[in-house]
Amino acid sequence: MNYLYSFANASLTLRVVEYLQQHRDLPLSFMTVIHQINGWVVRVNFFRPLDIDQHGDFQAFLAELGIPFEPNMRVQMALWGLETGQSPVEVMQRYQIAVVSHGSPDRLEIEAFRSQFVQGLGYCPETLA
Repeated sequence: MNYLYSFANASLTLRVVEYLQQHRDLPLSFMTVIHQINGWVVRVNFFRPLDIDQHGDFQAFLAELGIPFEPNMRVQMALWGLETGQSPVEVMQRYQIAVVSHGSPDRLEIEAFRSQFVQGLGYCPETLA
């Protein structure tokens, strides 16, 4: 079961990571985080469908923070490549997409990306707040 959402900034994306880390009872398979100029794309994949209560709670949580995301073909292909075992570096090179994290939810990867990006720019864009 997949959930694919777009978030306006890094802080909201980090809240999804925290939620998943706090709810270890969810059958999480992997989480993918992609940074785009206009925000963040997060895909959460579960080993099996969530029960009705879990699904409702998780979907409500995601809807509070972001909006459902309809990927263009390039993002779809990148997500498929990651799911089939291609490395994030391969996917980034092939599809010109910034894969920040893929696998277990990892706050440190997102914070490191944000820090390096801001350092390179010399200022903090709204999407990295």
